Amino acid sequence: MTDEFPERGWTRFGADPCVVEWLDSAEPAARRSVADPAFSQWHRCGGTWFAGVNALANDATGAVAGGPPLGGAAVRFAGKLAGGPFAWDRAQVSVCYPGYPKRGADECAAAFAYRRQRDAAHVDGLLPVGPERRRFLREHHRFILGLPVGPADAAASPLVVWEGSHRIVRQTFAETFGNRPPAAWRDIDVTDVYRAVRRRIFAECRRATLPAGRGEAYLVHRLALHGIAPWGAAATAPERMVIYFRPESGDPAAWLHAP
Repeated sequence: MTDEFPERGWTRFGADPCVVEWLDSAEPAARRSVADPAFSQWHRCGGTWFAGVNALANDATGAVAGGPPLGGAAVRFAGKLAGGPFAWDRAQVSVCYPGYPKRGADECAAAFAYRRQRDAAHVDGLLPVGPERRRFLREHHRFILGLPVGPADAAASPLVVWEGSHRIVRQTFAETFGNRPPAAWRDIDVTDVYRAVRRRIFAECRRATLPAGRGEAYLVHRLALHGIAPWGAAATAPERMVIYFRPESGDPAAWLHAP
């Protein structure tokens, strides 16, 4: 399926013993992070989602608490995409619970409706800034690697990706940034362009759901529009925990133009 990655913007890998071994070491630390008061700000959506950004205490090899470094087929493919050695970021521990999403205390009606109806679809790195929450390019991830902790349950808030959206995002932002130097891109307000490109993607691209179980992995292109589906009535899982890695390149030009 990796051959389809350039066109679809995502690929999935089957259960891998290296990933299972890594999860056996990392899962206890991931679960401790959910209860850690230091990360209490990440409990969102009326208690139905722990966003857990950078909540896993892994090192630059991905290892947690003396466990093995992160390895396996998905990691090797990610390394090829990155084009050379890189350090793993501190991973996100994302946990959805039955009833996701409930409306959060700080979430306006429009944002909540977008979360329910459009899976809170977003492109990583285009961050809301200031009281008006205008969007600016402030992070430059290499890719998104998702490692599910529990068994697969297609109704339990799976990750969703709009296939081919990364190509539309690349074209749109290449036109938006034009000939301006990459160092200046961080100060360009892209709010209106971002809204327009999402509307285009919803109209033109297929929405794909990516359920996967323990030991499996999925890799998503950094420019792909993606989100989390609402918890389905048919779900039987008690939660949906996924550990996500999004290593930074620090290079806006690579964010836009690299494979």
